[in-house]
Order: sequence, then C-alpha cells, then structure tokens
Amino acid sequence: MNLFFQLTVPLLMAAVALVGTARKVDVYSALTSGAGDGLGILIKIIPALVALMPAVYMLRASGALELAAQALAPVLAVLGIPPETVGLLLVRPISGSAALGVGAELISSYGPDSVIGRTAAVMLGSTETTFYTVAVYFGAAGIRRTRYTIPAALCADLTGFIAAAWAVRVCFG
Repeated sequence: MNLFFQLTVPLLMAAVALVGTARKVDVYSALTSGAGDGLGILIKIIPALVALMPAVYMLRASGALELAAQALAPVLAVLGIPPETVGLLLVRPISGSAALGVGAELISSYGPDSVIGRTAAVMLGSTETTFYTVAVYFGAAGIRRTRYTIPAALCADLTGFIAAAWAVRVCFG
C-alpha cells in the first residue's frame, strides 16, 4: 500500500505529460506558464501572510489557541480530529493565506510525516475559505442575502475537517 502512495504523484505526472504530448500540447511551456501563474499568486498572498501570521503567532503565544484546543479537545476527540489543529480549524474558513501559514507551522512543528502534519495538509486541501468565497462570488453576482449559504458552507467545512482526519487515519494508520 505504501508503494502505491509513493508512486501516485510520479505516475500522475507522467500520465499528464504523455496525454499532453499525445494531444500535441507543448507540455514544457504549459508547465512554465503555470509556474509563472503560481509565482503571481504567491506575490498576491504574501501581504496577507505577513499581516495574519503575527496575529496567529500572538494567539498561540498568548495561550488562546491552547485554551481553545483544551476546551474543544473532547469534541475533537469524538470527531477524530487532532486538537493541535484547532488553529487551522478556526482560521481556514476566514483566510486561506492565514490557514496556509498555520498549516505550514503545524507541519514545521510536528513534521510532515506526523499525523498532525498530514492531517493539516489534507485539511488545507479539503476545505474552503468560506467567508472569502461567499463574499467574492455573491458580490460578483450581486446577491446581498446569503440566507442558508454560510451555515451550509460551514457544515461542509466541518465535514471536510472530519473527512481529512479520517482519511489520514485510514491511509497512514
């Protein structure tokens, strides 16, 4: 099973390159164009990271995140979510950049191969920045009343957090 997980990304990349080549796509220029777009996105999120990371660090240094983790630990244990990820749970629906910073800190502190590091990484990939997304898309569409959107989206985020913790337990023990 571990061999499958180790080969997934290289085989996927090879398959994409082969399909692109078969369709006569310049795979290298598409790759470099995508990398350039990625750098543009990085430049856009750095100011938010610079602003939000100190706030997250202050919450952690003040002990507020640890208090929240202790208060929520029984509920999180029932849901199978590591209590150390409480900062990510609180920040992810609000800011993707701050969540990325919190996730990076968790991975740095606990290691990328730890249960907490893996859970944080999967949580980042399986949840959404709910409030930002609703604000952008509803604002673009001219919708002023969100009605049940926010509660439904937060339920989807909770489901994503639980599913992420479950997937890490199932796939990595």
